[in-house]
Amino acid sequence: MAKIKVTQVKSQIGRLQNQKRTLEALGLRKMNQTVEHEATPTIIGMVNKVKHLVSVEEI
Repeated sequence: MAKIKVTQVKSQIGRLQNQKRTLEALGLRKMNQTVEHEATPTIIGMVNKVKHLVSVEEI
């Protein structure tokens, strides 16, 4: 399965609680932090929910 690299590029300050929890579930807690995940439908859905706060690259 393909892997994706997710980087938080905008702050979670002032965002809705469900968006903050989605970022934390992805493993993102700080600005410019990067994590790698398998590109499963669950992870893709989480990334789409916070796509305005993160950047995504395929590996």
